[in-house]
Amino acid sequence: MMRGRWSLLGILAALALALVAPGLLEPYFVGILTRVLIFAIFAMGLNLIMGYTGLPSLGQAAYLATGAYTVGILVKKVGIGFLPASVAGVGMAGLLAAAFGLIALRARGASFLMITLALTQAVWAIAFTWRSLTGGDDGFPSVGRPDLGFLPWSLTDTRVFYYFVLVFLVLAVAVFYTIVRSPYGLALQGTRDNELRMRSLGYNTWMLQYVAFIIAALFAGLAGVLYAFHVGAIAPGWAGVTPSAEALLMVIIGGPGTVVGPLVGAGMIISVSEVANIFTQRWMMVLGATYIVVILFAPDGIVGRLKRLMPRRQTA
Repeated sequence: MMRGRWSLLGILAALALALVAPGLLEPYFVGILTRVLIFAIFAMGLNLIMGYTGLPSLGQAAYLATGAYTVGILVKKVGIGFLPASVAGVGMAGLLAAAFGLIALRARGASFLMITLALTQAVWAIAFTWRSLTGGDDGFPSVGRPDLGFLPWSLTDTRVFYYFVLVFLVLAVAVFYTIVRSPYGLALQGTRDNELRMRSLGYNTWMLQYVAFIIAALFAGLAGVLYAFHVGAIAPGWAGVTPSAEALLMVIIGGPGTVVGPLVGAGMIISVSEVANIFTQRWMMVLGATYIVVILFAPDGIVGRLKRLMPRRQTA
């Protein structure tokens, strides 16, 4: 279809731009782009449970922080290599979600939103108070970047690390696309649209949502691991409400229920916050105003709006 062709062209153009951008920008701006890619992966997980499952969450920061703290503790305090520590970080985020999902998925709507917020605040409290393990309010410092011996380049270089993260983003998009286009992904969308009918057809809707809840946490855990390497330190605020709210805004602004919406939303939210932070300390108000403008003119997000504007092939 014509719309599919335009979508493919848009993805290829975005990938081409992502490949050449580091050579055109100063290292500082390359670092900002790297953060955009990481938070796109983070928001992608939320998009799975919000856009495709119909469960808005304010708890994704718990899994971001779990992935980051796990890789930091294992590398710095236990002495495990970067690769197994990274896998463990993603896995711990999934295990935490497996436990939290048993609690959160008892509710729907605003109750689900509040439960996820309460659970992530519990993770924040642990990170803030368990000083001997996490560093408490001082944070967890000196998380170095991986030393990949099979690569001729060092990841300490800002541009090299950008491409390293870009590879994971491309893989994450491919995995996400495969999930949402699979029979499982279609069943998720059916549950979002009419859970009662899906139950009458014999689907275990709770299990569908539970698996999606865990998969979303795996995306967040991967983002946490990459973010720890990017920043070089971990703060308990990573488990707070702000990262979760930012991810929620990224999905809503970019377009819930779309594959590339989180990437567009991450680019917009981070760029607006960076620019606004130059001029005012109340940059959150600027984000709020941006959200209002987008919702007024594109209620289904930027990507959703563009999809509706794309020409469709006329049928006889």
